[in-house]
Amino acid sequence: MPNWELRNCCDHDQKVFIACVAAFTVVILVLWRTFLLTPFKLITVFLHEASHAIACWLTCGKVEGIQVHANEGGVTQTRGGIYWVILPAGYLGSSFWGMALILASTNLLTAKIAAGCFIAALIVVLFLAKNWTLRGLCIGFIVFIAVIWLLQEKTTVHVLRYVILFIGVMNSLFSVYDIYDDLISRRVHSSDAEKFAEVCPCPCNGFGWGVIWGMISFAFLCASLYLGLVILSVENVVSKRFGTARA
Repeated sequence: MPNWELRNCCDHDQKVFIACVAAFTVVILVLWRTFLLTPFKLITVFLHEASHAIACWLTCGKVEGIQVHANEGGVTQTRGGIYWVILPAGYLGSSFWGMALILASTNLLTAKIAAGCFIAALIVVLFLAKNWTLRGLCIGFIVFIAVIWLLQEKTTVHVLRYVILFIGVMNSLFSVYDIYDDLISRRVHSSDAEKFAEVCPCPCNGFGWGVIWGMISFAFLCASLYLGLVILSVENVVSKRFGTARA
C-alpha cells in the first residue's frame, strides 16, 4: 500500500531525491541568466507549445506549425479545435510535463520510458517545426538524450535518471516563473491568459487567470515532490521484501 503519510521518511533514496531536487534548484537559480540554461529554457518553451498542439489534436483541430524562438518565445499555429481548451494547455501542460518528468526519475524503467517518449515527441515536432531554432533544439536534444541513454546502457556512467530529474525540475521552475513574468508581474495583452479571459464567460480578467494558472502550476511542483517521496517509499518496501536492487 502507498505510504501516503510518509511514515519513517526519509530513507536513503528519498534523501537522495530531496538533495538532488534542492541542488538542481540552487544550480538553476545561480545560472538562471547565463547561456548555459538557454537550451533547457527553450525545451520548456517547446513543451509549452507542444501542449497547445496536443490540446488542439485532442479537440479535433489541426496543427499547422510550431515555432520556438531564441528569445524564449514561441507560437503554435492551429486551426479548429476548442479554443478555450487550447489556450490554457500551454502553461498548465508544461507544468504537468515537469511533474511527470520528476516522477519518472524515481525509477530507472520509468526514466527510460520518459526519455523514449521525449525523443518521440521531439521527432514529431521536428517535422512540424517552422523555424531553425526549433529544428536545432529538437535535433540537439534527440542526440543529447540518446547519448545519455547509451552511457547508461554501455558504461558505468548511470545518469539518465538525474538528467530526466534535472529537466523536470527546470521545466517546473521555469513554468511557474513564466506564468509570473508573462501574466502577473506585467500584462501582456496578447498573452494566452488575456485571450482566455476574452472567450471565457467567467468574470475574470487575464491577471486573474494568470494567478489561478500560477497556483495550479505551483501545486503541480509541490505534488511532484510529495508523490516522488511516496513512490520511493513504496519502492523501498518492495525492494526489501523481494531483495531487488535499484539501478
